[in-house]
Parts: sequence; structure tokens; C-alpha cells
Amino acid sequence: MSSAVAFETLAPEYDARFTQSMIGRLLRRAVWHWLDRAFAPGERVLELNCGTGEDAMHLAARGVRILATDASPAMLDLARAKVSDAGLGGLIEMRLTAIDRLADLRGELREALDGAWSSFGGLNCVADVPGAARGLAPLLRPGARVVLCVMGPLVPWEWAWFLMRGQVRSALRRLTRGGVPWRGVTVRYPSIRALRRAFAPGFVVRRVGGLGVLLPPTYAEAWARRHPHLIARLDRWERRIERWPIVPWLGDHCLLELERR
Repeated sequence: MSSAVAFETLAPEYDARFTQSMIGRLLRRAVWHWLDRAFAPGERVLELNCGTGEDAMHLAARGVRILATDASPAMLDLARAKVSDAGLGGLIEMRLTAIDRLADLRGELREALDGAWSSFGGLNCVADVPGAARGLAPLLRPGARVVLCVMGPLVPWEWAWFLMRGQVRSALRRLTRGGVPWRGVTVRYPSIRALRRAFAPGFVVRRVGGLGVLLPPTYAEAWARRHPHLIARLDRWERRIERWPIVPWLGDHCLLELERR
């Protein structure tokens, strides 16, 4: 099964399970802080794996022009409906394009784009990340910023959560060589070092951060809702320490801001 088919089945429940969850809202708000810093009103920016359009609508509301892509027609249908309801259709274009087929966009672009981003694990479903980086680089102008939000391999929260329940295999799943099967696709968990290498020919890493280091993963949503004040404190602390040494390596996701050479 392709990743497109996997996300076709996930699309109807994605917003309920993640976008509208307490933890999901906090994680997305943290990503928005990175996106707002990277992209300015008037710029034209490429989104990889746009999902149901939440990030694109956030940036479009600030005047950023978006070329939003996804491999899943169902995700794009949901995104189009939300964009239309928000009255942002003039700022957001949609394309059915997989991350590993970015080279197909070159013929459509009249000028190089001002940046790109990928949120919440889209790159984890790509078998050839260096190939995706090579496909992305020619689409961007020199100096363009790229923000990546990628699931990492070392998550102490996850180890504790599953080990306390006696689920050793689940606790250590991200360390599995070759990746983990999920909905018929293989999910891989590259380290920050591996991502640096994958993007090194065309990009330089400017900053890294951790996401979901103190905040629990979204499968702990029921627990989080019973402890809202603790979750709020963890969120504040996490934002303060997200770029401290070692912290970016220990999150549910790592955040990287890159610059096109």
C-alpha cells in the first residue's frame, strides 16, 4: 500500500484525533511559531503533506501565499473545503503531489519559491529522504527557508508510557532497523544527524528544536485532559527549553530550520 492510500483511510478521522485534540493544538501552535519566523507575508511557500490544511490556513491568514501539496486526494478534499469556508482560496493553491515526486512541479513554476515546510511526520513516510531533498532544492531560490517537523527515534515519554504498561516492543519501536509497518506503509524515524546528511547537498541547517519533549504524545490525550494545568505548565517549559543542547534529540518530533544554499 502507498502512503497516499494509508492517509486516504486516515483522512476522515485525522482532525478529530489530532487537530482538535488538546495535545495536537499545543504541538501545532509550537510549529506555527517556527513557521511565522521563517515565512513573511507576500512570500510564496510550498507545503509538503498539507493534510487537512490547518498550517496553510494559518500562514495564509498572515498573507503568505501557499502551494499546498499532498499525496492523498481525501486529505486535499478536506483541505479545499476548509480553505473555501475560511475565504482563503485566493492565497492557497492545491496540488496532488507526493513528496517523492516534487520534481514534477518544476514545469509548473514560473519562478523559484521562497520557502517550504513539512509538518508532523510526512517525511517519516518517505523511503528516500535524500531523493526528496534533491527534488525540493531546485524549486527554491537561494536563501529560501525550509522548516521540517519530523518524528525522531528517541522519545523518553514513549519509553516510560509503554514500559509502565509492559509493552516493551511498543516502547522501543522507533529503534527498529528499517522502520515500522503502519497502515500498510513503513514509517522510519531518522535522527537529526541523518536529516542533516540527507539535506546537506542543497541546504544548511540553521537551528533545531524539540517538540513533544515534555508534552506527552497524542495517544496520551485522555490522560492529558485529566491534567490540563500540568499540561499547560509542561507546554510553557518545553517552549523555553526547546533549543537547549540534547533537547531536540529527545522529542516526539524534532524541528529543523534549513536554508537553501
